[in-house]
Amino acid sequence: MEKFITLTSKVVPLPIENVDTDQIIPARFLKATNKDGFGDNLFADWRYNKDGSPKADFVLNNPSFGGSILVAGKNFGSGSSREHAAWAIDGYGFKVVVSSFFADIFQNNALNNGVLPVVVSAEFLAEVFALVNTDPSVTLTINLLDQTVTNNANGKSETFAINAYKKECLVNGLDDIDYLLSKKSQIEEFEKAK
Repeated sequence: MEKFITLTSKVVPLPIENVDTDQIIPARFLKATNKDGFGDNLFADWRYNKDGSPKADFVLNNPSFGGSILVAGKNFGSGSSREHAAWAIDGYGFKVVVSSFFADIFQNNALNNGVLPVVVSAEFLAEVFALVNTDPSVTLTINLLDQTVTNNANGKSETFAINAYKKECLVNGLDDIDYLLSKKSQIEEFEKAK
């Protein structure tokens, strides 16, 4: 995984509540066992017509919006526990998802795949949606070390919570196996001391 310290980026607004994992990546795309190509099918049923052509009114097809931060409505990632949803978000190029609430399993899957879920207040979220709809060039800055998200259009900032272990993994670019391998000498010393 890539190290994550800070990120400043434009945002893609998805002001829809209760987006479940089947909407993020429809079940018909779950046959693959590696992460390749999942970003192409992110929000496939909302993003493409039945003939495969892009739906002009869907935000990912709107050239005004771009960046590596997805700003989503409340209760993002509900539904089934499919890890493929995090694969699709990462595969598309999103490094952060900002919402006022995430489903627990999605939140853990995102963190395990190098995508940072940032929980903000409903007021902060509404303000970001309002500003980006007026000016698509609005940016957010995510500072993982300080655990802050800043709306650069107005300077307002909030702190967010993250598990200390997952924070360490993201800051150092480690997945769970990399983390264990980084502790190999300590584990071996512990085993010898038994």
